[in-house]
Amino acid sequence: MIKAILVFNNHGKPRFMRFYQHFVFVETLDKCFENVCELDLIFNVDKVHYILHEMVMGGMVLETNMNEVVAQAEAQNKLEKSETGFSAAPARAVSAVKSMNLPELPRNINIGDLNIKVPNLSHLV
Repeated sequence: MIKAILVFNNHGKPRFMRFYQHFVFVETLDKCFENVCELDLIFNVDKVHYILHEMVMGGMVLETNMNEVVAQAEAQNKLEKSETGFSAAPARAVSAVKSMNLPELPRNINIGDLNIKVPNLSHLV
């Protein structure tokens, strides 16, 4: 079944478009980004690809229900936000060490036969 006919010139500009079956991709983006604009597409390209993959994969349309696609995109956002705690752990560790108020930083660490010289880190504090 033919779902669309698209004609582009040699410069990639669309010259004729006819769709026989409509899918609400832009409307879905609009719901996910709240008034989607070009900057949303540029700065959130991973999210745009995720939304498109929810709808179309391997040239086959998987989902046309906009509410289902938006629900999956929101679930993905929640997952990404819950994982940001893991990526923020190193920054929290550095902050915790800085707030320990050590009188002075150790210069040498001795663990059994292992002797580690600690570099001068005072310029970082």
